[in-house]
Amino acid sequence: MTRRDRLMATLRGEKTDRPPVCFYELNGIDEDIHNPDPFNIYNDPSWRPLLELARDRTDRIAMRTVAFHHEPNAVDQLTSTKIYYDENGSRHNITEIKAGDRVLRQHTRRDKDINTVWALEHFVKDEDDLRAWIDLPHDGNVGIPDCRPVLEAEKVLGDTGIALIDSSDALCEIAALMSMEDYTVIAMTAPELFEQALNIAQVLIEKKVEILSKELPGRLWRIYGPEYATPPYLPPALYERYVVNYDRPLTKLIKSTGGFPRLHEHGRMKAVLDLILKTGCTAVDPIEPAPQGDVTLAEVREKTGGKLVLFGNLEISDIEQLSPDEMEKKVLTAIQESGGSRFVLMPSASPYGRKLSPLTLANYTRIVETVENYRY
Repeated sequence: MTRRDRLMATLRGEKTDRPPVCFYELNGIDEDIHNPDPFNIYNDPSWRPLLELARDRTDRIAMRTVAFHHEPNAVDQLTSTKIYYDENGSRHNITEIKAGDRVLRQHTRRDKDINTVWALEHFVKDEDDLRAWIDLPHDGNVGIPDCRPVLEAEKVLGDTGIALIDSSDALCEIAALMSMEDYTVIAMTAPELFEQALNIAQVLIEKKVEILSKELPGRLWRIYGPEYATPPYLPPALYERYVVNYDRPLTKLIKSTGGFPRLHEHGRMKAVLDLILKTGCTAVDPIEPAPQGDVTLAEVREKTGGKLVLFGNLEISDIEQLSPDEMEKKVLTAIQESGGSRFVLMPSASPYGRKLSPLTLANYTRIVETVENYRY
């Protein structure tokens, strides 16, 4: 089978020769080893062998966010952004929104040697800030999608993989306005107010998903945000209220044109497995093992009746710390617990430091070798 055929057959629940293996964000396309940007960790020589491994021997999935272009709206006109660099060379981004008599302010930092963005300050810090955000002049105009990134990725991938459409859900959009502490308190104690904000976000997201599901039918999607409502953050009743009620319309739109919606949620899933099914999703990731998660692949397969395509269940911490022999055992256990077919072996995340250790490279190599030698 070609790598693309293997992935598509897995999504359709058809038999394959072996499990697909994907390195999550790493695909050998998006990591530019020649880009001299000081914030590009992949230009360090230690990354080259891993990126070549991802390019040449994994079932590649290129994640793409589709931008929607529109004329500046009323909220855009109330928003200002400035960027500065501190004495350590870190890049700071400050965005302010004039919301009535309040200024909602977000401050993020990106360090040169770490491929992540740190949130130092969030837009919403209390219920009054959230009310101010709700009262902003949201006009509901999404604009025109630029589908070229998806189409261009598919052209580059050819028969070596597939493109994935990446989308947040309403919960992600609103929870990300706040710190985790403020979010959980407001979501628990002021659900009606929280839902007002979710409803505003949902209008835009549903419009975008409806347009893209028609423009780009039959693709794999990743919907991220449900993990904000898994235990211990919120109880299952609020998972149903904030995830199922808002994500189910999205999965219906995606599936209506032959697409495959995949819910992304780290951490504990056992208490919400039945609710995940109620969203109507086709797949779920990354199904973390204990202690990060609380359920095995076998338990997920059993409790969901084999209805879901499972993506996971390797921890990035294990890839960075275990011996290659131990890593091989983890891979074989995951494949066996998955129940055969409808499973994509995938890490929970990717390394985010500039220097890739020899041990990490050795474990990624062992992962691929183990899967290549496995046959259903």
